[in-house]
Amino acid sequence: MSSITLSAATRQNLLSLQDTAALTATTQNRLSTGKKVNSALDDPLSFFTAQSLDNRSNDLNNLLNGVSNGVQVIQAANQGITSIQKLIDSAKSLANQALASKNYATAAVSGSTTSTTGGTYTAATTGTTTVNFTVDGVAKTATLAAGTGASNATTASDVTAAISALNTAAGTNAFSADATGTKIVAASSTNAVTFDTTNGAKIGFASGITGTAGTPASGDATRTSLASQFNNLLTQIDQLASDASYNGVNLLGGGGSNQLKIQFNENGKSNLQVQGVDFSSSGLNLSAVATSGANSNFQADTDITAVLTKLDSASSTLRAQSGTFGSNLTVVQNRQDFTKQLINILGTGSANLTNADLNEEAANSQALSTRQSMGISALSLANSAQQGVLQLLR
Repeated sequence: MSSITLSAATRQNLLSLQDTAALTATTQNRLSTGKKVNSALDDPLSFFTAQSLDNRSNDLNNLLNGVSNGVQVIQAANQGITSIQKLIDSAKSLANQALASKNYATAAVSGSTTSTTGGTYTAATTGTTTVNFTVDGVAKTATLAAGTGASNATTASDVTAAISALNTAAGTNAFSADATGTKIVAASSTNAVTFDTTNGAKIGFASGITGTAGTPASGDATRTSLASQFNNLLTQIDQLASDASYNGVNLLGGGGSNQLKIQFNENGKSNLQVQGVDFSSSGLNLSAVATSGANSNFQADTDITAVLTKLDSASSTLRAQSGTFGSNLTVVQNRQDFTKQLINILGTGSANLTNADLNEEAANSQALSTRQSMGISALSLANSAQQGVLQLLR
């Protein structure tokens, strides 16, 4: 079968219609997908660049979940500190109430030591001398320096220094010098001082001495009750510290082994580590009040004062750590906002490379439709000459 012969004008118009159809298909594809670059065949550089931007955007978006969890963990810890501080304030109130209560059933009896003077004190010629003794049954240790005179002989200032070291260790002025300034006197009207022969010999005594131990006041029911309430508060502090967790992470109950690591970028080079602390009662250096034995149940003013000092220290520790957590929270929230903005920037950049201008494509579609109609008309005109020949044949 022989091929069909088309005139040059017909072929030209046919090619024009084919080009128009191809352009129309491209425009319709862009309108349906909203993208001018749908595959690497459309524009390799734009396609792969946009794909890289989209991949990084997706990675950062996945990290946002971890950052959000980090924010909640720090907020949970900070809330825990706030609640523990309230319990500490309540404990301070109980201790101050106990300090104000003086309803003794049995008054306190101070310890005492019969005034005893040793022989002439001789300091060591080299090194230091360690003296062990007790005050009201509590073990004490004093370290005495060597003599400072010629050939390390003992001077009057050495005797004074030894007495000062003994009293500092005792926590009371239980030791003094005799009239000659060369001997040490052990005497106290408020505390019982005892030491054995071996330690007595170190400060010039021929034998050990024994004092009468002091007894604390007893029978203050108010203080006993307040001491029990204080111990209950410490239990609540322990429980609260262990409950201040979020998603299995607790920054108040684990110390060095409990920490939070928040990753900010996709390669792990940008991150923040938040170190956990131990804010249980023991971690805050708080201990329960003894309920038996000497100086139990808040009966001694000195014990209550010591507790108040520890509570003040615990409050300072809580406030300092709250500031640290607050600073960490500010950093995490700032990075969270930055990451959200960066994801938006990456998405916009990808869209600029691949998205189609729908207004332009709609206009192109209308123009191509008009061109196609005109092409069909032109093709009809090109075939009009052959139609004339057909009429002659009829």
